[in-house]
Amino acid sequence: MDVFHVFFVLFAIYITFSDALMFHISPNTKKCLREEIHKDVLVAGEYAISDAPGQKVNLAVTDSKGHILYNKEDIKKGKFAFTTEEYDMFEVCFEAKMTTGGHGSDTEVTLDLKHGVEAKQYDDLAKAEKLKPLEVELRRLEDLSKSIVDDFEYMKAREKEMRDTNESTHSRVMYFSIFSMCCLLGLATWQVLYLRRYFKAKKLIE
Repeated sequence: MDVFHVFFVLFAIYITFSDALMFHISPNTKKCLREEIHKDVLVAGEYAISDAPGQKVNLAVTDSKGHILYNKEDIKKGKFAFTTEEYDMFEVCFEAKMTTGGHGSDTEVTLDLKHGVEAKQYDDLAKAEKLKPLEVELRRLEDLSKSIVDDFEYMKAREKEMRDTNESTHSRVMYFSIFSMCCLLGLATWQVLYLRRYFKAKKLIE
């Protein structure tokens, strides 16, 4: 496979990533989206809320420790962005609340959440560094290939951790089995000696 085909495959993978989500929230309810993201990864989101008189929707983005990365009340349309400091589970929550004179219709939410290569603004990068369209595309593909390599490295590290855990568990099970067998052999030997002394005391055996 030549370089052009490699770039084509990477680009095909890249363009399949950017799909926006659309869902509905009932009044006085909360819906959250969760995703695991690696360390030092740019995360960008764009949202839009349908008009629902008498209701307001609040948005909060938090990590697994409860740290607030983005928080805004009574949202309509906007964007947010942050860079992860460590590998973690991140949560994007939309909460619809009724206000005075509101009605009970659902609110439509559209969320376009991107991270990594797909979150970078390459148009701004092209203007800042005065890059040609082909150079921008090559930079994009270079970042994408690095992202894929990083993912493989992460999976390789996780596989090693799981293998070490399995080997450790196997060793502990083996040692526990050996210990159990020794205990059983010791108990059986003690029972034989005890019964022998008992039978000798009763003069049932010589």
